[in-house]
Amino acid sequence: MVKEGKDDHLPTPTSSNNARSNKKGRYLLYAILVPCFVLGAFVSSRSNYPSFVEWGTKINQAVSRCHQNTDNAAGVCVQARVLYPQSSKNAEVWTEFGKLLETDAFKTLAIDKLSGLIQIPSESYDNMPPPGEDPRWETMGQVHDYLARAFPLIHKTLSLTKINTYGLLYEWTGTDSSLKPYILAAHQDVVPVNPETIGAWTYPPYSGFFDGINIWGRGATDDKASLAAIMLTLETLLEKGWTPARMVVLAFGFDEEASGLHGAGSLGKALEETYGQNAFEFIVDEGGGFDEAYGTVFAAPAVAEKGYIDVKIDVTSPGGHSSVPPPHTTIGYLSSLITEFEKNPYPIELTRGSVPHDTLLCAASYGQTIPRDLKHAILKSRHSDKAMRKVEELFVLSNIWYASLVGTTQAVDIISGGVKANALPESASAILNHRINTESSIKETTTRDGHTIADLVYSFNLTLNAFGEDLIPASAYASKAMGHVELSLAFNDEREPAPRTPTTGKHWEFLSGTIKATYNAHRGLEGEDNIIISPGMSTGNTGFTDTKYYWNLTRNIFRYNHNNGTSAGVHTVNENIALDHYLEMVRFFTTLIVNADEADF
Repeated sequence: MVKEGKDDHLPTPTSSNNARSNKKGRYLLYAILVPCFVLGAFVSSRSNYPSFVEWGTKINQAVSRCHQNTDNAAGVCVQARVLYPQSSKNAEVWTEFGKLLETDAFKTLAIDKLSGLIQIPSESYDNMPPPGEDPRWETMGQVHDYLARAFPLIHKTLSLTKINTYGLLYEWTGTDSSLKPYILAAHQDVVPVNPETIGAWTYPPYSGFFDGINIWGRGATDDKASLAAIMLTLETLLEKGWTPARMVVLAFGFDEEASGLHGAGSLGKALEETYGQNAFEFIVDEGGGFDEAYGTVFAAPAVAEKGYIDVKIDVTSPGGHSSVPPPHTTIGYLSSLITEFEKNPYPIELTRGSVPHDTLLCAASYGQTIPRDLKHAILKSRHSDKAMRKVEELFVLSNIWYASLVGTTQAVDIISGGVKANALPESASAILNHRINTESSIKETTTRDGHTIADLVYSFNLTLNAFGEDLIPASAYASKAMGHVELSLAFNDEREPAPRTPTTGKHWEFLSGTIKATYNAHRGLEGEDNIIISPGMSTGNTGFTDTKYYWNLTRNIFRYNHNNGTSAGVHTVNENIALDHYLEMVRFFTTLIVNADEADF
């Protein structure tokens, strides 16, 4: 969600300034229209033109239209109603669970469950071979043993299938087989802890230490809190004798931090083979949370993800002794190509109907302190291209995080070449990483990459093959080419932008109402709009969630775990989560599961 503060480069005016701005604008408008009004009255007394009263009516209508065009947010970011459990059975268990969350005994239990899970160093690494071929996978077995001990009722009641050794697939059979099931997803693995940083941790990274406020350790936020919250919710519901009408499926991958190929990749295939395509109502996995922006609390479930591709740039040219160098070595050619890419970034153009634009519309509609000129521009951008460019100028281009949401990004992350100081390198290479705009595609990205460097390659008298196409063949030159440039897919891990989850209809209303009910209940609030639900998305697609392997299972994929945005240390030192935030996640999953039983999908 758009965050207010130093990073957005947007001053926030006071309400009195806004009021003065409104008055000035209205005075100016009347200064222009009142003479017309007087003239109209004079003319109407001598002709058949509209009457004095009719002219006054037209002026008021003009003033009204002027302000409607800039301030009217009707029909924008429409909010669902708060969704509380309705049946006596579900309302009773939900209320009891809510009271239980506030007891010291349950808090101690919740801390112990998450702390024990954190203490297992279930790290996953890039490019690991399949399970069974690397002993580092064996920590996942420790996770399985722990879950069996910590949640005995789940393992007694639910069916469990292990996929590709360490993927966990639980099934809680419902009493009504006519209802489509849904999936709650999480991952067991964590990002490795760099041994050089251990001394910088306030508490050891695998201690699971509770300091009275926060639970510390790798995975506390990403993603063991979600996994523990899901399991603790189900275990508690089983203790209370509650059974679902709608089947609940749990899918826990084990290498999400390393792209999910072995874990969710195998789970997705197994789920599709067992249940079929589009067999689930919805999926909830880790993702967006909630935070305050512009004086309003927004929740931003991610409903889209950018695409992903790694492009390898290979340059080859004749070697030789470095005492007799050519004008450009292979590394020199490669450096120039990298510079050419960086001189030609992908355009940052906010588009109507995209998730980033929808997010801004929600901010403009409900942000209490959003600057007035930005609000006007955002609301007008629904119909005006000029206003859309104004939004880019006021906000997008000055906010590096938001700009990365809007366009396709490019970053050279790996480079190699040369073996000795006195030998000219015959080859050099680099990896160019792209996160692809949700409005674009892999094909569009690779095509642009080839064309971006074609002129420069030609000026160096080099040949160019881009993704199997000879853009500059050897025949383009009268003399022999000085070398060759090859663009190719680096790791065969490319992925198109994710299908967008609908943000209208029953499933979105269900999730929105559940978030609102959770937020209200955790704070003892009443009312409808204490928290505003906005579409959201992440800046990347690999490693963000395992859901990239679940696209065939449902249209309704919600990347959201109801975590307060203030949690710290994700993928770095001092990862921790506040106990209260973790307990609210438990409340969210409780509300979600009970509400899903009553949902009319």
